[in-house]
Amino acid sequence: MGTIAIYPGTFDPITKGHSDIVARAAGIFDHVILAVAAATAKNTAFSTDERVDLARQVLAEYKNVEVRRFEGLLAHFVRDCGAKAVLRGLRAVSDFEYEFQLAGMNKKLVPEADTVFLPTTENYSYISSSLIREIASLGGNVAEFVHPIVHAALTERLGKRQKA
Repeated sequence: MGTIAIYPGTFDPITKGHSDIVARAAGIFDHVILAVAAATAKNTAFSTDERVDLARQVLAEYKNVEVRRFEGLLAHFVRDCGAKAVLRGLRAVSDFEYEFQLAGMNKKLVPEADTVFLPTTENYSYISSSLIREIASLGGNVAEFVHPIVHAALTERLGKRQKA
């Protein structure tokens, strides 16, 4: 299958920033697995199955990208998939310290895989799933930050009428 990279996260919801990272990674690696975390301390708007389904719809055009849920330790999932890389997107320098710490721990737990940092494209550097959820829940229009399928799901789920 070639070189496999895992892009883990909660993706609640998947944003255009996430999609940008996937598109770029799909051109670098033979196979990219977007790994949707089932167990999370975050209060998610969508269930794991809903997040997987939304991501599959949004990323359907990428033939070498697979969306899977995972539970438990990321290192175990990486090893089970035979991945050689863990992808992490960086929006700002402030993300780096935490991500660097995670990369070090993952290297100890699964030494056969390396963490690859991809900086977010400038257009998406201020987008985060939590901001998208907050804006949408308060009636703000988030259409430019997410795929139309995700926008429709957010509008339905959060039930607020959006203002232009």
